[in-house]
Amino acid sequence: MSEFYDLLGVARDASEDDIKKAYRKAAMQFHPDRNSAPDAEAKFKEVAEAYEVLRDPDKRAAYDRYGKAGVNGSSGAGAGGFHHVDLSEALNIFMRDFGGMGGLESLFGGGAARDPSESRRGQDIRVTVKLTLLEVATGAKRTVKLKTYVHCGTCAGTGGAKGSRPTRCATCGGQGEVRRTSRSMFGQFVSVAPCPTCSGEGAVITTPCDTCRGDGRVRGERSVAVEIPAGVSSNNYITLRGQGAVGRRGGPAGDLLVMIEIREDDRFERQGDDLYYDVSLSFSQAALGAALAIPTPYGEEKVSIPAGIQPGTVVKLKGKGLPRLGQGGTGDFNIRVTLWTPDNLTDGQRALFEDLAKIEGDPPKHSSSFWSKLKDALGA
Repeated sequence: MSEFYDLLGVARDASEDDIKKAYRKAAMQFHPDRNSAPDAEAKFKEVAEAYEVLRDPDKRAAYDRYGKAGVNGSSGAGAGGFHHVDLSEALNIFMRDFGGMGGLESLFGGGAARDPSESRRGQDIRVTVKLTLLEVATGAKRTVKLKTYVHCGTCAGTGGAKGSRPTRCATCGGQGEVRRTSRSMFGQFVSVAPCPTCSGEGAVITTPCDTCRGDGRVRGERSVAVEIPAGVSSNNYITLRGQGAVGRRGGPAGDLLVMIEIREDDRFERQGDDLYYDVSLSFSQAALGAALAIPTPYGEEKVSIPAGIQPGTVVKLKGKGLPRLGQGGTGDFNIRVTLWTPDNLTDGQRALFEDLAKIEGDPPKHSSSFWSKLKDALGA
C-alpha cells in the first residue's frame, strides 16, 4: 500500500509541502530531457502518478485506506479517479506546478506563464470534527464556525480606496515575475523570480483602503456546512475547495480541511468495516440457547443463540457492520461468545451443579482441530 510513498521517498505522514518537494526532486532527476537512461521516462511517469494521488487530500485518504483500489477509476471510491499517465501528462503535471517556480524552464528557458493571483491565495484552514460510531454508520452533517479572514466590506475585497484602481507594476509590466537570462558553455539559462516591487501580483495599490489598509480582507467569522459520508475513520479528512481564508485583494481562497476524529465506543471493537461485540452467556444459556437483544450502532438487534454453543464461537450478522467508504456495501457485525462462570455459588446453586455433575458425564477431549477453530474464531 505504501508504494507511492516509496516512489517519492517520503513517510506516510509527510506534509503536502514535503510531498511537493520530494516530487520536484524526483522529477528533475528522471526528466527525459536531463536523464538519458533507458528507464528514466518510466520513472518520470511513475513519480508523476504518485504525486497526483498524494497531493490531493481526498485521493490520498482513499489511497491510505484502500491502496490503488481506492483511487482507480472503477472502484467508485469518490477520489476523482486514477489512471496511468502518459509522458505528455507527466510533463504537464510538472510544468503546471513548477513551470513558474524555477522548474525546467530555469534550465532550458520557456515554461508556462505564472498566474499572478496565486501569490494572493488565502491560507488553508484545518478543523477537527468528532463523530460517534452511530454517525459513522449513518453519515453526519456539521456546521463549523471559522474565525478567519473575510472580504473587506468597505472596498469589496479590492484593497483600494473607493474610486481608485490598481496600476500595472512598472517593474514587471504586469507579469508578476522577473526573468534574468545568462549564458554559459552549456547554453542559455533563465532564472525566474517573483517581482520584488509588486510581490508577484503584477499590480500596485496606490491608494489603499482605510479599513483593510490595502489587504482587501479583515478578520471575521463565518459558518460552513459540512457533509460527512458514512464509513469514515479517524485517518480520513475532507477537503472543501475554496472554503478556507479568502485571499488578499481578490486572490483565490484557500481550502478547508476537515479532519475526522472518531469517539471510542467501549461496547464495540472496530476492525475496518466490521464490528465485534462480546457477549457473556451463563452455562444454562449456552446449553439451552437464548434470545438476546444485542446493541448495534443502528439500534437493538434480536439474536437467537443456538443451543450447545461453545465459548469462542462467533455469531455473524451479515451486513450489520459499518458502510464501506466509497466502495458500497457494508461490513459485518460479529458477536463473540464467552462463558460466564459464577465465582460465588449459593447453597442452592451448588446443590444443583453437584446433581448436574453426576449425570452430565465427562467433557470431550480437546483436539488440536478444536483449538484451531477457537483461534480462528477469536481472530488470533
